[in-house]
Amino acid sequence: MSGIPPEPTDMPSGAVPAQHRRPPQEPAQPHRLPAYLQPYPSKGQPNWAPPPPPSPPAWVIASRAKAPAPVTAGALWAAFAAATLSALLLGDGFGLNLLFVAVPAAVAAALAGRAARRRPGPWALLHAAAGLGLLAVPALRDAGWPSFLGVAAALALGSLALNGGRSWPGALLGTVGMWIDVAPGVGWAWKGLRELTGESRERWWPAIRAAGVAAGLVLVFGALFAGADAAFADLLGKFVPHLSPGDIPLRVLFFVAGLLVALAAARAAAAPRRWDRIRTGPGRARGRLEWALPLVVLAVLFITFNAVQLAVLFGGYRKVLDETGLTYSQYARQGFWQLLMATLLILLVIAVALRWAPRGAARDRLLVRCVLGTLCGLTLVVVASALRRMELYVDAYGLTRLRISVAGAELWLGLVIVLIMAAGVFGSRWLPRAIVAGAAVGVLAFGLASPDGLIAQQQVTGYGNSGKIDLAYLRNLSADAVPALDRLPEPQRSCALGKIRDALEEAKPWYATSLGVARARRILAERPLLNDNPCAAAGFYGYEG
Repeated sequence: MSGIPPEPTDMPSGAVPAQHRRPPQEPAQPHRLPAYLQPYPSKGQPNWAPPPPPSPPAWVIASRAKAPAPVTAGALWAAFAAATLSALLLGDGFGLNLLFVAVPAAVAAALAGRAARRRPGPWALLHAAAGLGLLAVPALRDAGWPSFLGVAAALALGSLALNGGRSWPGALLGTVGMWIDVAPGVGWAWKGLRELTGESRERWWPAIRAAGVAAGLVLVFGALFAGADAAFADLLGKFVPHLSPGDIPLRVLFFVAGLLVALAAARAAAAPRRWDRIRTGPGRARGRLEWALPLVVLAVLFITFNAVQLAVLFGGYRKVLDETGLTYSQYARQGFWQLLMATLLILLVIAVALRWAPRGAARDRLLVRCVLGTLCGLTLVVVASALRRMELYVDAYGLTRLRISVAGAELWLGLVIVLIMAAGVFGSRWLPRAIVAGAAVGVLAFGLASPDGLIAQQQVTGYGNSGKIDLAYLRNLSADAVPALDRLPEPQRSCALGKIRDALEEAKPWYATSLGVARARRILAERPLLNDNPCAAAGFYGYEG
């Protein structure tokens, strides 16, 4: 056995034979989630990133305001004064107190705009002055409906003065833009108040404590002196509002409302919304035939209608009434509302036509001016015809609040058409602001004209001519009608003024009493009414007294 040589091998020393080697192991794979648990991959971003929020519309981005300047101490004090006057004065009614509240609110806006280095332009000053002037309507008139229009128009003009508005979006949205700053105004004021009190606490707190002590002393000693002397109490009652525990919720509500409006005005003055940056591009221009043919046909229809109106106006009423079977007043009433609607629709037609008007060459612009100018001129004849029909209807049935209101609206629409015609000649950049100013002038003229007084005067004049009068309607008018109704003979006078006298028995402070109420009380004090059932003596049995 020892003589057998070993088998030859080429394995190096220390190598492991193949039968003793371990099988090769695969590399470890990372742990993976099942497919149903994996998030849906979005293009261009990691799987775990949330989707981006939707971007706001382009007009919102364009109209955003800049960051406002910090609020000043003067603006905060003015806003607090407006809120305090609102709580003390507005709970008794509306009159001169609206002006007293509006002045410190305007001062707060002026101080905030000055801190932001903003200078008001001529149009802003005009709108602000017109807004304050419109607040004179409730101070002069007792009727609620023209006073409401005056206050609403004053707020719209104040907002427009703060935000500005040269374009159509600016003029329309600027009238309500201030109300968007109500919530931001509170945060802006609170942030500024914290900064002011943190920097100069040693100056603020002594002043606040001194004001509180002074108010307490005035209240205590004022109450003592009022109880000691009746004349002093009467004088104090004329200038100091009467406060009772039941009035506290209403006073708090007026305080909050006054503070919110004043802060919103100041915030808008510091950083106004840029409504003029909203772009409304013109529509796709139409061809001359496509654009002009419908308008020319409409103009022919207007010409035909106006020709008939002119023929009727110059003595053809009797023939028209015989052919239609209508009475004089029915003919007038039937046409007015249709003509008012036609005036409104023609303004819409003009707006759409301007958007699609051809504008490629000078001949196109000349065509647009000629066709639309002709339509505007014919519409003015329609306005005159509508007003003439209203005059006929009033002559037959008398003047009422609804009739005088729609007649005023028709007059304003006529003014708008005149302004559109002027814009076609001199350019239209000033047109949006001019129309807003025209509306403000119309509301102011409507309030100053005393609609209830005009109604009463027309009824009294008609009674002198025909012996007919609507006492049921006249009894529901405001104190503005007293000077005209005072001209009626008895017992019609006492019957017409009885309900108004009862409404005037509630005494109000001087700042919540209009000039119309003061004049009516003076007239009724000089000539007292009859007390033995004057309405029955006048043949009117709808009311007693």
